[in-house]
Parts: sequence; structure tokens; C-alpha cells
Amino acid sequence: MTSETQTFESYRPLLFSIAYRMLGSAMEAEDMVQEAYLRYEKADEPIEYPKAYLTTIVTRLCLDHLKSAKTQREQYIGTWLPEPILTGGLTDLPGESMIQQESITLAFLVLLENLSPMERAIFVLRDVFDYRYAEIADIIGKNEANCRRYYHRAKQFLSERRPRFEPSSDEQTRLVEGFLHALTNGDVESLTDMLVEDAVFYGDGGGKVKAVGQPLIGQKAVIRFLTGIFRLYEPGMRVEISEVNGAPALLLWKDDKLYFVMSFNVVDGKFTDIRNMLNPDKLAFVEKQVLSSE
Repeated sequence: MTSETQTFESYRPLLFSIAYRMLGSAMEAEDMVQEAYLRYEKADEPIEYPKAYLTTIVTRLCLDHLKSAKTQREQYIGTWLPEPILTGGLTDLPGESMIQQESITLAFLVLLENLSPMERAIFVLRDVFDYRYAEIADIIGKNEANCRRYYHRAKQFLSERRPRFEPSSDEQTRLVEGFLHALTNGDVESLTDMLVEDAVFYGDGGGKVKAVGQPLIGQKAVIRFLTGIFRLYEPGMRVEISEVNGAPALLLWKDDKLYFVMSFNVVDGKFTDIRNMLNPDKLAFVEKQVLSSE
């Protein structure tokens, strides 16, 4: 391994973390990081400040990608959800601070979709990774005053809509375990106690597999749908609880193929939102993480 490659690999976790939060897609984030590596490797002259150089490349690649992906996401079949990733010790994602933990949750990534590409990039660099405005200005290619305006606009929008964040805990894991037990036993009373009255269920099949077309709203609608799913439980299926995007989630495997990842948002010990990823393209990264850990 060359010294350049060693240097790049030392920054790979940071680059992936930035790209994933900007794009909401692990596979696309990996593509951006790989492209940054190719450009770094082909540089005509030695790079004096590789961290700044690589961060700039990845951020600008993500900005270009977000602009081109806007139309694709508008034409997406059904609900578009961020691509889930395992975060329970199977990845190298930096995320020690509270804001970094929050920024990787699916609920927060969904909220970031409402920002413009420029707002999202500047917010992620400033709020999540604590870059100074002068550094952001160099990375983005805008002056500091413009960067501040973009940041404050994004900050105001998010602060008005930001979901309440509760770090993953043993209590949440027990709640998900109880939820799974109630589902498999058709215990509607227990399920009702676990969901807020206006609970929302989202499904993302991407037009590739069957999923709810529109979000389901309310305890009764959500429970009716979920109990229906688990009545279809077949031999060869197994359900595991793993940490996904910083919180316990259900992974359903069918014949050693990942069938869905069901994630939860918890407030005051109750589920407020449930997001079910079924799109096989968006499950590929989690599958790869699991296989690489075995």
C-alpha cells in the first residue's frame, strides 16, 4: 500500500460520513468516495493538505450529484426513504457527538431532503462536522457571507421541524423486542400501547417490490397493516434486531436474502414513525455490511 493510499484510507470514514449525510444513500456515497480516490491518485503534484483536498472533492461531487438526482427523486415510485446502514459496530462511521448521532438517523436524513443541495452541504459541514465558515467557503467555492446565509436559512428550517432525538438505548431495544413479540403473536392491545395515536408508517419499495404507496396514518391503520404482514410469515424467514442508523431496527431475512429493514422513531417510550425499506437496491449496502462482518 502506497503512502498516498494509506493517507486516503485514513480519511475514508470521514469522507463517507459527509457523503452519506449529503446524499442519504450509502451506495452513492461510496461512489463519490471512490471517485475522490481516483482523482487523488491521479493528481499531477503531491497534495499538501490531503484532508482539505479530499473533503472538497467529495463535497463538490455530492453537490453535482444532488442536482442531477433531483429529477430522479421527484419521479421515484412511492415514498423515497434514505438508504439504511448498520451502525452497531460494523462500520467505521465517526459519530461520537450527539449531533453526529442525530444526523445519521433516518428521520433527520428525511428532513435534510427538504434543503437545497447548497444548504444541505453547508449545514452538514458546519453543524455536523464543525467546519469553520472560512473552510466551508473554500470547499464550496462561495464567500463566507453567502455560506452564513445558507447555513442560517437551513438551520431555521430544520429547527422548526426537527424531530425530537432520543439516543439509542437498552430501553429502545426492549421496546423493539416487545413490538416484535406483539406482532408475531397478533397482540393488538400491546401494539396499541406502543404507538402514539397519530403514528405514521412509511414504505419504500421503489417500484421494484410491493409496498404501501402512501404513508399510513393512525394507530389502527398502522397496526392493521403490520399484523397483516406478519401473518404472511413463512418457513425460512427470520427476524433479527440490529442497530440501524443509530437505533434498533428489525431485519427480516428470507432464504439468506434481506427482505426488509424496519426502522423506528421513538419519543417518550412510544413509536411515532415506522419506516420500512423493501427496495432491494437500497438493502444491498446493509447486506454487504453483514457479509463483511461474518
